[in-house]
Amino acid sequence: MDVFQAVASKRDERRYAAGQDLAPDLVERILDAGRLAGSARNRQPWRFVVVESAPAQEALARAVFVPENVTTAALIVAVVTPGGKGALDVGRAAQNMMLTAWDEGVLSTLNGFADAERASAALGLSAELQPLIVISFGYPARSRNPAARSAQEWSQRADRKALVEVVERR
Repeated sequence: MDVFQAVASKRDERRYAAGQDLAPDLVERILDAGRLAGSARNRQPWRFVVVESAPAQEALARAVFVPENVTTAALIVAVVTPGGKGALDVGRAAQNMMLTAWDEGVLSTLNGFADAERASAALGLSAELQPLIVISFGYPARSRNPAARSAQEWSQRADRKALVEVVERR
């Protein structure tokens, strides 16, 4: 898929197909895309915590704003950093993972924390690590076809401010 086509057609989705696991090689590719993200001074402050056990998944679901995003996902990745620092770098890593997943037809969404302390406990984090975001991934419950429209058409249909509203030139 063309990169701009992927960016323009990607939508955060919260309805995943039940019982469709992601292939292990796809999970590794998604995680590697996050690892490859640039970071300040190449420090890569993040750690990716893949939540695989049902008890951890249930506990984490109780810590996010929309529990169903976590309980129905095929892959759950919590991105954590020392002291909760490096949000910009974490955002870059998250976007890499999400676009790599979308290129394979896998949806994703970011999940914020209603209770960060509960999330830390669910993830079994040491005191110096703090969760910044949880990304949930899964195949779509209903079919998606990014090639059904051009990137320009996807861009026009996006529920976003117009470009002239967000760009200033000086």
